[in-house]
Amino acid sequence: MEFHEKLQELRKQQGITQEQLAESLYVSRTAVSKWESGRGYPNIDSLKAIAVFFGLSVDELLSGGELLTIAEQDKQQSASRLCDIVFGLLDLCVLLFLFLPLFGQETDGVAQSVSLLSMTNISPYLRTAYIVVVGGIAASGVLTLVLQYCVHPFWVKSKAAVSLCLNAAGALLFIISRQPYAATLLLVFLTIKAFLLIKRH
Repeated sequence: MEFHEKLQELRKQQGITQEQLAESLYVSRTAVSKWESGRGYPNIDSLKAIAVFFGLSVDELLSGGELLTIAEQDKQQSASRLCDIVFGLLDLCVLLFLFLPLFGQETDGVAQSVSLLSMTNISPYLRTAYIVVVGGIAASGVLTLVLQYCVHPFWVKSKAAVSLCLNAAGALLFIISRQPYAATLLLVFLTIKAFLLIKRH
């Protein structure tokens, strides 16, 4: 008998609804419905909670193949969350551009290193573009950290691409406007992210 069939049978034997089971396991009713319909498996922690709730061992709930599937799924989720944390923190690090002297500007014929907030001798349009890029990357970092448990298909597929595109756009802007320190830092972040994605897949 497959896991989803066992879970449904055990729940019915106990005479409880999906919602009651979900409350006991501290998960959503949608999650229980997904497990019972065979559209997914619980993670290791939820699986242990199910076994305890019904007074069974994990081995009694699953076949060997299913256990391997869950272990692999859990490993992928852990790798994905770690990737999200690194992406989010790297994107938030871009806020340091506002305060660290990573930008060059010429004042009275003398080249100086200044922070983004201290830049005065550039066009307002370019300064605005810098701030928009930095703000966009930082906002992407905040969303990545806050929504790391979000399973909406659009967000899952697009979060890494959005972060990479914003980083690439920022690096390109800084290269074109001859800001080598800021561009180099973004290229380093971009390289780390690309490495993580390659390693994850």
